[in-house]
Amino acid sequence: MSRIGNMPVALPAGVEATLGNGTIIVKGPLGTLDQNIAEPLRVTIDEDKRQVVVERVNEERESKALHGLLRNLIANMTVGVTQGYSRAIQVVGVGYSAKLQGKTLVLQIGYSHPVEVPIPDGVTIDAPDASSMLIAGVGAVPCVTLRIKSIDRQKVGEFAARVRRLKPPEPYKAKGIRYEGEEIRRKAGKAFAAQE
Repeated sequence: MSRIGNMPVALPAGVEATLGNGTIIVKGPLGTLDQNIAEPLRVTIDEDKRQVVVERVNEERESKALHGLLRNLIANMTVGVTQGYSRAIQVVGVGYSAKLQGKTLVLQIGYSHPVEVPIPDGVTIDAPDASSMLIAGVGAVPCVTLRIKSIDRQKVGEFAARVRRLKPPEPYKAKGIRYEGEEIRRKAGKAFAAQE
């Protein structure tokens, strides 16, 4: 029995949910999102209570696995169309930079050439914010913060992960691309090991 799946999704003021051809469509002040409904699940919309209820048709393992997932996806859609989602990533390192050129993110991350990443539809990036970051054992290091925004939580997470994969933070000087607030496990270099 999925406890999360059994909880109804409340529809905030200004949000409308409709059922289409095997999909649920959620409209709000920031836009419209849709989600396919898997076969073993049934979605009903209670207009009086302003909530969406997800039910299982059978008790098979796949149905149980999808029950809570679909409920949470619908809940994420209601938050997305009212508030939106954002994720900040930081490009940290001497000589590292990031800039926007139309619908392309251009990164200088220690390679011989700039890396161009196309920004997907429905995703926006605020103007890069250059500052410095204090790293223990290294000192102040230049840092560029990028804030990725969208009404679709999955698009924000996927794009942030794709950018981070280009140059993950390394454990010695912590240079690279990281999520804001991410803790990097540092390693002592050979010079530190020799002193002990």
